[in-house]
Amino acid sequence: MSAPLTMDLPQVPLLAAALAAADRGWHVHPLRPGAKTPALHGEERCPRTGECAGGHRKWEQRATTDPTRIERCWTHAPYNVGIATGPAGLLVVDLDMPKDKDEKGAPDGANCFLALCERAGQPWPTTYTVRSARGGQHLYFAAPDGVRLHNTAGKLGALIDTRAWGGYVVAAGSTTATGDYHVVADAPVADLPAWLLAALTPPPRARGPVTLPSPGRAGAYAQAALRNETDSVRHAPGGTRNRTLVRAARALGRLVASGDLPHAVVEEALNGAGEAAGLTERECRPAVTSALNWSISHNGGTAA
Repeated sequence: MSAPLTMDLPQVPLLAAALAAADRGWHVHPLRPGAKTPALHGEERCPRTGECAGGHRKWEQRATTDPTRIERCWTHAPYNVGIATGPAGLLVVDLDMPKDKDEKGAPDGANCFLALCERAGQPWPTTYTVRSARGGQHLYFAAPDGVRLHNTAGKLGALIDTRAWGGYVVAAGSTTATGDYHVVADAPVADLPAWLLAALTPPPRARGPVTLPSPGRAGAYAQAALRNETDSVRHAPGGTRNRTLVRAARALGRLVASGDLPHAVVEEALNGAGEAAGLTERECRPAVTSALNWSISHNGGTAA
């Protein structure tokens, strides 16, 4: 039997931080002690047992608010605390500090965000705020219902990122070699302001049926293959979406190389299916392009 946790162990304040976050309804997962990277195993080392018996589960899927699981995890080691922003119902605006390589005197993320507020004619939002180890700020907002927002990098402005589905933030109470994360504004978490939501929402895309090649260009087999592969991506279970997307792109790449399917049609269909499955556009497009080009070049065609 393991020794009882005593108050002089480094796990105690981190366990308290994890439980405090979970008590707010925020799903947490362990980060490596003294670091910002997830402590859970990656897909390539997944044992396919326990929680992963049905397929690899990433940190976002394994993040929890269950006190029993949290206590079991954080009594094992002094893990830093990650908050999975998507499951937690959060969108966090990450205001970073300039890196050493940035031009001396360059504005930091907070100043860029202040300028953004002023251009929008809006005040600096009052909400729960955490100062990061490097002196940046994390502004916490409640994500709106019915809208699935994803991470952005620089979309709002220089040194301004956002974390939502597919992302996480380091929780207050965590510590790194650079410094600690601590609350600087213990205000209630505000709803995401409408002007910020508008700035983060991509323009609507046409969502009609995929235009298939005419029968003269592609036979029934090619059309069926396109439907089947995109359906398999669209309905891929969590933990298999990236792998299913790449496999489908390589399979359809053979039909692009043979001239049975147009490259643009396949690319758009796969990207749409990947996003429908829950992947972000930034996750889909590079994977589809790379897998299609690989398949085309290995099947006698010319990659786009």
